Amino acid sequence: MSGHSKFANIKHKKEKNDAAKGKIFTVIGREIAVAVKEGGPDPSNNSKLRDVIAKAKANNVPNDTIERGIKKAAGDADSVNYIQATYEGYGPSGTAIIVQCLTDNKNRTAADVRNAFSKGQGSVGTPGCVSYMFDERGQIIVDKEATDMSADDIMMMALDAGADDVEEEDDSFVITSSPADFSAVREALEKEELPMADASVTMVPQTYVQLTSEEDIRNINRILDLLDESDDVQEVYHNWEE
Repeated sequence: MSGHSKFANIKHKKEKNDAAKGKIFTVIGREIAVAVKEGGPDPSNNSKLRDVIAKAKANNVPNDTIERGIKKAAGDADSVNYIQATYEGYGPSGTAIIVQCLTDNKNRTAADVRNAFSKGQGSVGTPGCVSYMFDERGQIIVDKEATDMSADDIMMMALDAGADDVEEEDDSFVITSSPADFSAVREALEKEELPMADASVTMVPQTYVQLTSEEDIRNINRILDLLDESDDVQEVYHNWEE
């Protein structure tokens, strides 16, 4: 178990929690719409929808908001069709950034993403230019303040549920699994009533980049902030170790 936090993506989002509350409703609403369209409105028969609901609950989205989103997606045959789009690029000093989007207008989204990179002195690259630096992993974050369980107990519970590893950070436990096993691991831990601050399939950097220049730090924060402001952007992954 490591003793410090490398999970800058989670920390970045949590530090901006108040500003992000409205955004997370939009993000999850779109994910619900896509999940319902692909697998139907019944979570018991739609594992993707179950995962989105778990993500919603981890982000404190009210149950009635979740239910309204499912009913709206199920009942509106003419609802907006969201297209998945992924952009990859470079931030200051070669930092790697992946931007995952759900959009009804790819031209608008592409312009927003390029604008964010440009204003932070970064650049959008070609597909695959940085994704090879990341591993797709199921990831569950447990806030230490939300549980009285010991590190050993959480590790045993997670490994018994099928997780690959548990890392202890300063303020959290990070449980990882293969993407294929993520849903089963999450559901097993839910049954054990383990509180989750975040639960999702994510992109974990293989190595991290430290930025020492104030200008570089200001520029990468500019990129991340502008991407956060776009309703089309679902997730942003990077290898900057804050």
